Amino acid sequence: MNDTLTIEAPQGLGRVDTAAAEAWGRVDFEAKELRQVLGSYPTGVAIVITRTPDGRNVGLTINSFASLSLDPPLVLWSLVRHSPNLEVFRDCRHFTINVLGSDQEALARRFANPTIVDKFEGVAVREAPEGVPALQGSVATLVCRSDQQQMAGDHLLLVGRVLRTDGAPADPLVFHAGRFAALHAPVAA
Repeated sequence: MNDTLTIEAPQGLGRVDTAAAEAWGRVDFEAKELRQVLGSYPTGVAIVITRTPDGRNVGLTINSFASLSLDPPLVLWSLVRHSPNLEVFRDCRHFTINVLGSDQEALARRFANPTIVDKFEGVAVREAPEGVPALQGSVATLVCRSDQQQMAGDHLLLVGRVLRTDGAPADPLVFHAGRFAALHAPVAA
C-alpha cells in the first residue's frame, strides 16, 4: 500500500507529493514567523517623501524599495494599507526615494517614528524641480512621477517612473533581522 497522498497543485502545476512537501517545510506559519523568515533577507533603507497639495512635506522610512525596470525606468515600493499616509502617497503626483547611508540611522529612526509630528524639523532638504523635497546627503536620490498603483494583500504597491537621479557614493544603511546594520566593504588581500 502506498502512503503517499497526492493533491492537485494550483493552476495546473502538477501533483504535489504531500509526504515530500511535509519534509520540505511548513505551510501553517503565522504572520510573525513569516516576518522573521523575510527578515533574513537584508534590504537597503530609504526615506520616501512627497508634498501634499497644501504644501506639507510627508516622509517615511521604507525598506520595501526595489528596481522594477530599466526601460522604462521604474521603481517599486509598498505602503501598508493602514498607514495614516496612505492617501497622501496614493494621490501624489511625484515623490522622492532617498537611499540612506550607514551614518544616517538616526534619520531612518526619526522618519519611522509615528510619534514625531514634524519629521522634517532640523532636517536638511532641497527642492527637486518637480516640487518635492529630497534629503541632502543621501547615498542616492530618485525623483519619481507616480506611475501605477495596485492593492496587493495588506499593502499598496506604488510604481514610480524615475525622472532624475542624484547622489553621493557612500556605504548604505542596511536592515536585516529586525535591526539596522552597516554594509562593510571586503578588505583587500
